[in-house]
Amino acid sequence: MSDDDGGRLMKTVFNGRHGLHAATHEFFRGRLVPAFEIPARADFVLNALRERPLGELLAPVDHGMAPLERVHAPAYLRFLQGAWDEWQQLGGEGDAFPAVWPVRTLRSDVEPRSFAARMGLYSMDSGTPLTSGSWEAAYWGAQSALTALDQVLAGERGAYCLTRPPGHHAGADFFGGYCFVNNAAVAAQAARDAGLARVAILDVDYHHGNGTQAIFYERADVFFASIHGDPQTEYPFFLGHADEQGAGAGLGFNANFPLPVGVDNERWFDALEQALGRLQAFDPQLLVVSLGVDTYGGDPISHFKLDRPEFARLGERLARLGWPTLFLQEGGYATEAIGWNVHAVLQGFAQAAR
Repeated sequence: MSDDDGGRLMKTVFNGRHGLHAATHEFFRGRLVPAFEIPARADFVLNALRERPLGELLAPVDHGMAPLERVHAPAYLRFLQGAWDEWQQLGGEGDAFPAVWPVRTLRSDVEPRSFAARMGLYSMDSGTPLTSGSWEAAYWGAQSALTALDQVLAGERGAYCLTRPPGHHAGADFFGGYCFVNNAAVAAQAARDAGLARVAILDVDYHHGNGTQAIFYERADVFFASIHGDPQTEYPFFLGHADEQGAGAGLGFNANFPLPVGVDNERWFDALEQALGRLQAFDPQLLVVSLGVDTYGGDPISHFKLDRPEFARLGERLARLGWPTLFLQEGGYATEAIGWNVHAVLQGFAQAAR
């Protein structure tokens, strides 16, 4: 494939501010461990794309707060914007972690004055450290997603948003799973606001995109499909079961394909075909792909067995659908492998889409 072909088919929007979110540690299933979600994740992908270019590298354009407010509660966004300063004013040392949550029988409709309480109100786990640059990195991640969407809406066959922190676990009013702003939801809603009648989101991350599902669960204009580790044993644990099919107007527009630990390539691709069958019946005008490559066999916190040729196969299969496609970076924590795994998906797509 020539660079010219790649330039027509796969431009990349890179969030150059992603490194401002740089946690040192996280809580992983109750243990304090070195952070898995680190700047090197994006750096390895960027290096792969520079070594073997697939197209033009673009900087994000600022679309402002309005597209974020279309999917996230304004009070939650205000909290994220000011949280680090509050933490510092309280004398906080190091990254901030939530410590208490409004679980069953406790009220969540009143925003407490206590910073510690609001950290719990607006979060879902203790594994997502809030750092000095979390808001800026997440904000520009959403702007990067919107800029990549602009490319597709302008006629590009596909575009890729390289950003971190990821987004698919973030709900309308909470962060978690390393995610603060739900880039896939922001982009899908922006596409609807631009006039597209039907948008599909395919989440291929190892972990279920609980935030994305919840945002669109009662809607029929955005179809959400996810292939992921069974929530009986895998994060986020409390969403992602096969019987979750949408509600109200959205009944039938949500499809989950949970898989057990250790599935091989063919079983994963069988689930992909089932998901694509649902999406083809929906006939979207845009496909948004939450691209997690933590399905890789060497990933340190995930338990599927895909390898690099299978990532190229994924890209080729998505291209054959014929839909304009927006790829948004989600997970993938085998840092030295993530770059070439992502590259394989994008190259597979670009070659098959020519």
